[in-house]
This record gives sequence, C-alpha cells and structure tokens, in this order.
Amino acid sequence: MKFFEEIKVGERHRIGAHTFTAGDIKRFAGAFDPQPFHLDEAAAEASHFGHLLASGWHTLAVWMRLNVRELQRLDRERREAGMRLARVGPSPGFDALKWLKPVFAGDTVTFESEVVAKKASRSRPGWGLVSMRNVGRDQAGEEVVTFVGHLFVERHEHFQPEIEDELDRA
Repeated sequence: MKFFEEIKVGERHRIGAHTFTAGDIKRFAGAFDPQPFHLDEAAAEASHFGHLLASGWHTLAVWMRLNVRELQRLDRERREAGMRLARVGPSPGFDALKWLKPVFAGDTVTFESEVVAKKASRSRPGWGLVSMRNVGRDQAGEEVVTFVGHLFVERHEHFQPEIEDELDRA
C-alpha cells in the first residue's frame, strides 16, 4: 500500500471483474441470504425480478475478495521495487451504499475504486483517512452497486506536522 502522502485524490484503480454464475449465486444465498429469488430459478421468475439474481451482499463480498487481491498485487510490486509498504486499517466503515440494478446469473461485474477524499487524522497522528468511491458496473457499463469506503493509511515516518494544514485543504 502507498503511504498516505503518496495517495492522490482522483486516483482510479480497476480492481477486477467477476462473472456471477447460477451455482455461485445459489451457494452464497444458501449460506448467507436464503431468499427464494437467490436460490431458485422458478421462484426468481415468479418474483418482480424475473430472473435468478445475486444477493447484494454477494456483490460486496466479491468486491472485497477482488480488492484484497489487487492490494496484494500492488504490495508485491512495491516490494519488488524495493519500496516500503504502508500499514492500513482499520476501516471505520462505509457510506452511501446503493444497489442500483440487479446482478443476474451470467452478468459480469467490473469493479473500480476512486480516491474521493483524504484527511490527516488528528486523533491518530501517524495515520490519515482515505475515502474511496467504489463502483461495480455490469457488462453494459451500467452501475449496479456503489459505496464510499473509508480506510486508515499509515503516514510517512518523516512526515512533518507543519504540513498538516496543507493536507487538510486537499
């Protein structure tokens, strides 16, 4: 992970893509969201959705898996380049979660993240808070899920407090 000071508002990252299969949808739903339109094609067809669809929580779980995988890949690149890795976490949560459109069996969702804000932490001097708008788009490019996630990211050990005001305006 980059250090807080290296992260720029407006940075975008493609996190990855996933195709939601009927089997995956049913397995996830059976374990975590056992509503009929996630478990059975006939029940889904009879519902207002009309087709088997993934749980919204399934879409977020896939986002998390792809996000962690992408962060691990970026960490490997930094290590191979001889760069130090910033510590991350914890996350104080997320805001503005919206499931905008159903994700049906066979849909491929591509996830992207954009840094929308950052702020030096006053209560945790060695850390900054980074906010990212996360979007999942289906194969037609339509947004199916969005949310803003927040994450604490380590600041450089040589960071000077007099620069804090400048970062607060960023």
